[in-house]
Amino acid sequence: MNESPHLRFEYSVYKSGEEVGVDVCSFIAELILRLFSCSSHETGLYYALDLGGTNFRVLRVHLGGQNGGLVNQEFAEVPIPPELMTGAADALFDYIAAELAKFVAQEGQEHELPPGRKRELGFTFSFPVNQTSIASGTLVRWTKGFSIDELVGQDVVTELTRAMKRQNLEMHVSALVNDTVGTLAGGRYTNKDVAAAVILGTGTNAAYVERAQAIPKWHGALPKSGEMVINMEWGNFKSSHLPLTEFDNALDMDSLNPGEQIFEKVISGMYLGEIVRRVLLKMAEEASLFGETVPSKLQVPFILRTPDMSAMHHDTSSDLKVVASKLKDILEIPSTSLKTRKVIVEVCNIIATRGARLAAAGVIAILRKMGKDVAKEGELLQKTVIAMDGGLYEHYNEYSKCMENTLTELLGEEVSKAVEVVHANDGSGIGAALLAASHSQYL
Repeated sequence: MNESPHLRFEYSVYKSGEEVGVDVCSFIAELILRLFSCSSHETGLYYALDLGGTNFRVLRVHLGGQNGGLVNQEFAEVPIPPELMTGAADALFDYIAAELAKFVAQEGQEHELPPGRKRELGFTFSFPVNQTSIASGTLVRWTKGFSIDELVGQDVVTELTRAMKRQNLEMHVSALVNDTVGTLAGGRYTNKDVAAAVILGTGTNAAYVERAQAIPKWHGALPKSGEMVINMEWGNFKSSHLPLTEFDNALDMDSLNPGEQIFEKVISGMYLGEIVRRVLLKMAEEASLFGETVPSKLQVPFILRTPDMSAMHHDTSSDLKVVASKLKDILEIPSTSLKTRKVIVEVCNIIATRGARLAAAGVIAILRKMGKDVAKEGELLQKTVIAMDGGLYEHYNEYSKCMENTLTELLGEEVSKAVEVVHANDGSGIGAALLAASHSQYL
């Protein structure tokens, strides 16, 4: 992508916030002031629930205060049955609360709390929310394959609290957090150079630290720090400059939310494998890629997942046996030529490369908005850290490597040395627990 689309991307996102749903939450000013100094004070056990994709995570974090920092963390990961993603609100939250209660029930005596004190939870809810306080917010819309209409416009903390009561689980939600804000919080807790966070997983989003005076949508009192956190909801970015194909447009039309989350649909883990499937289907129909007959399984939406795409893309065997195995096991294609398998790897490479480069363009837009994308004459470049979390970034090595190489290419050698991308494993969950600690009712 040349520089002109980068500039258009930046101005669309930052100057026309309504277009992409930039969410400047009123509680963020307090978050900045309290969280980024919380490592000096908070101690004890805190919990986090991280809901944002086809799995959710439950974490228990032990904070040691000024000298101890993050002492220990334990977690459980639970898959969400597909029927709960489009079913009833009570069914989804009852399932989550039951797993949370099970996690707590397995604790030993070392995790007992003082008498009269409730467990406190940070709730990472990775969907667009209208945040009304530090521990409340109404769902704006679903993304990433979820579609429970009755929950739209409802307070998600209230729904979770009711479900926990039905499970007789004594736990108080102290903070509601977006995954990117949580990742930013977790990263900033240990590294003050962290200025932005990006999620690249089932879905995608970004958050960054902005000068409060540069936020036209903010109408309240300015925080003493002079800074605020912007939750961008960049997955909903759409522009005529995005390189969409017939496959992207068809996927969008067939999705649960047509016309929405366009940027997410070309760069995130939920959709990359499906784009590959659609490309292969057309090649099978029009170029007999797999012979005269189109494999029936290839016509099943989302049968080819991004982890399968990644495995084929990373196949380094001389005969591409991983590709052959995936085609046989998933698509029931018993045999293919080496030439065909090489074509499939190239399709995976093209789609992953496009997604990775677009993700890098988004990061460049953030750096440009903060004025950290160029070297200024006579000034030393300050270090800027981008905290990355999400299974796509963590496990799809060719994707993450391409994204980081693109950052270097677009920033140039000199500036790129001052920009560091770090993997913030479990960053959103840890950040949620930290926010629960910094807003504890017992402080």
